[in-house]
Amino acid sequence: MLYAAAQAVWDAVSHAAARLTPDVQELHTVAAAVMDVNGNVYTGVNVHHFTGGPCAELVALGAAAAAGAGPITEIAAIGIHPDRKGVPMAPCGRCRQILLDQQPDCNVIMPSERGLVAMPIRRLLPYSYRHPDARPARILRFNPEHWAPVMAGAKMATTRFDDPAVVGPVTLLFEFEERYRPLPGVIDSIEPVALSDISDAQAGLEGCTADELRRSLRTVYYPGIADNARVDFIRFHTMPVDSGSPGAPLGAA
Repeated sequence: MLYAAAQAVWDAVSHAAARLTPDVQELHTVAAAVMDVNGNVYTGVNVHHFTGGPCAELVALGAAAAAGAGPITEIAAIGIHPDRKGVPMAPCGRCRQILLDQQPDCNVIMPSERGLVAMPIRRLLPYSYRHPDARPARILRFNPEHWAPVMAGAKMATTRFDDPAVVGPVTLLFEFEERYRPLPGVIDSIEPVALSDISDAQAGLEGCTADELRRSLRTVYYPGIADNARVDFIRFHTMPVDSGSPGAPLGAA
């Protein structure tokens, strides 16, 4: 089952695909939708021609960019076939590379043996080429339970496993069920450490003890993680905002 944001994107791309009527089927064969950190959704379709043309995913990304959207969090595409049934599509190789360079923290909604799943784009292009001049906006996702502690300054760090981050500006994204709540922030440092070596001083920046943090990581976030696993201890701070914006309802356009 898709989480709320992914479902909102899937509903939007399904609606866009349904609007493609038979008389334009030869020209428009794929619909795509993306969501940004504010919960806004943008759609696009490809323009098929024998000389080539942009993929629907790139058209949707262009529509989002033209509207001044924030970093992209989810993306999905549906292919239109002669029987008028929409078929979920994984992005092509070129789209994967573009997404990795421009939106490295987005999730891609795609078909699997378990039905629709949302996968981080980095998992769809292993051993990838990284554009040396790419400076994409970054996202650091949080469970909504951390909103209040972060806003109060009681939580100033997070511990991640296999979840790459970079030092510098970042959108702290709190994934509430009904809406996203983004906060501007800065990642100050990233310290690799073995799970077993997390200190009480580090865990204190997350508002808990080292034992409590390890227990949470093992049972809630990364079940089965080994004691010697290398995790990233990430220190961050928030930037001033006008009013602690609550964000937009998921699927708002």
